[in-house]
Amino acid sequence: MVRPLLAAAVLILSFSWASNADAQQAVPLVIDDPAKVGVSAERLPRVSEVVRLRIEAREIAGAVTLVSRHGKVVHYEAQGVLDVDSKRPMTPDALFHMASTTKPVTAAAVVMLIEEGKVRLTDPASKFIPEFQNPKVAVERDGRIELVPARREVQVLDLLTHTSGLLSGGLGQKQAPGDATSPHRGDALGDYVKRIATIPLDFEPGTRWSYSPFGGIDTLARIVEVASGKSFDVFLRERLFEPLGMHDTFFHTPADKESRLAAYHSRKGEELKKGDYSFSFVEPYNSGAAGLVSTAADFHQFGQMLANGGELNGKWLLSPRGVAILSSNHVGEKFPGNLGRPEGMGFGFAVEVVVDPIKAATFRSVGSFGWDGAWGTQIWVDPREGIVAVFMVQATGVRAIQNDFGTAVMQAIKDLDSPR
Repeated sequence: MVRPLLAAAVLILSFSWASNADAQQAVPLVIDDPAKVGVSAERLPRVSEVVRLRIEAREIAGAVTLVSRHGKVVHYEAQGVLDVDSKRPMTPDALFHMASTTKPVTAAAVVMLIEEGKVRLTDPASKFIPEFQNPKVAVERDGRIELVPARREVQVLDLLTHTSGLLSGGLGQKQAPGDATSPHRGDALGDYVKRIATIPLDFEPGTRWSYSPFGGIDTLARIVEVASGKSFDVFLRERLFEPLGMHDTFFHTPADKESRLAAYHSRKGEELKKGDYSFSFVEPYNSGAAGLVSTAADFHQFGQMLANGGELNGKWLLSPRGVAILSSNHVGEKFPGNLGRPEGMGFGFAVEVVVDPIKAATFRSVGSFGWDGAWGTQIWVDPREGIVAVFMVQATGVRAIQNDFGTAVMQAIKDLDSPR
């Protein structure tokens, strides 16, 4: 059960934003009767229980969870604290470092440009960033590392699906100077991507799945800039955030909003301790791989647009076909075994995809897709059941909690739209 203070916080502080050309106006985020959309009111509190138990076990300090079905919000709750030192209560409008949960936003931006004919999936990265021409691949021969010409150039599709071999922790990355693989203070996207373009690849493009934490997706962000003629932050603001009413989403937290930031915590012995993020980005760097700060309500808007096939509140940002391509498995059997993912999982454009729920041991449906970040944030969309789920926390090692959250959400569905 939600404590009275938290229940009040949910009612008072839960909001989304509507915008028009002249003004931004706060409107309530209405919590609907779950029975109207086939969700059990008796079972839904198990979502809260997943978080409460982990807070009591001192595994996390606090979290915000948000669940909707068929566009109706049925659960939106803040639990725990923003900061174990100050003990300030977690609030529904808390801001979270999204880390790699940023990546699907970048993928959506790329698909927008593909639909406009400004980018193709088969385009080589060198079409937009000439330094990517004539790539080399690092290979081991007779105990030595050799650089050999790649059989083909890195393509946009490779970058979207983590099959590029660019900065994925392999032999090629190890040939680069240490300071070349991360953004430098004062870098813009163009500076960083131009520098990493000449680093040897870890493997032949398209032949393997290997996670590129920063380089691959930040290259896509730079491609968005070149193809659109706008800086990445401006493109996202004009083409995604403003149309979706995501006015609490940005790359660098405004000073007047810093008090709403949830602190990162890690377990030290039997206690949770406040810590520092191991990476951060300073202006003017806008990382499409890991740079966003946002709220549960804002990211729910993004997820709902995807669940609706590219539309929200009458604004079509993507086509249904574009969303279907983004959320399809493009890598065959290359993904399972990576990052601890089981059989039955595939990978689309910066999102994992449930291919076989039985093999994947998940309650989520075939075609459910989403991604998570290093600091615990997660979003996923289950198109078959009309579910959008957002899990916001700032801690590492929470994969099991995310899985429990997913099970709690799906077990609350009473009327299945597509029983297996």
